[in-house]
Amino acid sequence: MIRLFIREHLISLLFPVFIAFLGILLYSLDGYQSINTMIYVVVLTIILTLLVHFYLYLRKYKYYKRLLTPPKAMEDLLEKIYPSPEQKQEQVYWQQLYRLYQQEVQRLYAAQKRHLQFMNGWVHQMKTPIAVIEMMAQQDEKLDSQSVSEETERIKKALEAVLMNARLDTFEEDLRIEKVNLGDLVTSVINENKRLFIKRQVFPVLEVDESLVVSTDRKWLQFVVSQFITNAVKYSFTPQSKIWVSTTCGESNCRLIVKDEGIGIPKSDLKRVTRAFYTGENGRKTGESTGMGLYIANEVSKKLGHELTIESEVNQGTTVTLTFEDYEKVGD
Repeated sequence: MIRLFIREHLISLLFPVFIAFLGILLYSLDGYQSINTMIYVVVLTIILTLLVHFYLYLRKYKYYKRLLTPPKAMEDLLEKIYPSPEQKQEQVYWQQLYRLYQQEVQRLYAAQKRHLQFMNGWVHQMKTPIAVIEMMAQQDEKLDSQSVSEETERIKKALEAVLMNARLDTFEEDLRIEKVNLGDLVTSVINENKRLFIKRQVFPVLEVDESLVVSTDRKWLQFVVSQFITNAVKYSFTPQSKIWVSTTCGESNCRLIVKDEGIGIPKSDLKRVTRAFYTGENGRKTGESTGMGLYIANEVSKKLGHELTIESEVNQGTTVTLTFEDYEKVGD
């Protein structure tokens, strides 16, 4: 500890000695009129120097002790020892840096936990279509191509959700803003899910302005709209029911609206359906929900700058609205 102190104050320790020898030199040039005066000046300089540095050493004793003691936890960094204004400011800096470190660790931990939970739920959900395909393969009869297509479509959708969830943390790197025709995108999503519509006997009704163009990322927006439409179909248990997909525009924004005639969402679940892994009452009824679809859709919407709102009444249906601030109509 003393060696650390000496190394830090070596120049200030040697400087008085240099001054003393300089005084001796000047005294010698003066003719050595009084040797006692010379000795007095040298001794006094050395004593005062030692006393000042001894005081500094005592003042910084705890500080040096902490530096030389191996830390046992990160919180040791926050121990308040302020031997000087400079070190006090340095301590404030390290505390701020530690808070940033904690926030980053917590963010990474939350992301890791979310990925782990999602993968566990996804693996459990994938057991069903794989078991169905395996059971059909073991039968002596010819495979039902339509049934196999339905199960592989479920796997495909689930794989897409996994990829989107994985890319969510690096969203900005995967972002590509362009002009997207909303009518073409909605039509493409409905065509991709036509087997699901046929299986559930649900019919889409399109009322989308074909001239409407919005500034967004096509791939991410297509995933979001697909979540709205597939959820609307999955929770429409009444045959021959309809799903309306429409647009309405005002002076400052434009809205894409997906409305169904399904079972609706209870009020107690409405504010929580966009939380990660929250399945609610409807998820427990179907047994197919991972609680991640609307969560990812909501996160993507916020990152794209689109506002997502959900309104619902039990047994009356659900209305999902996506609001775009930047839009135009081709030909206007």
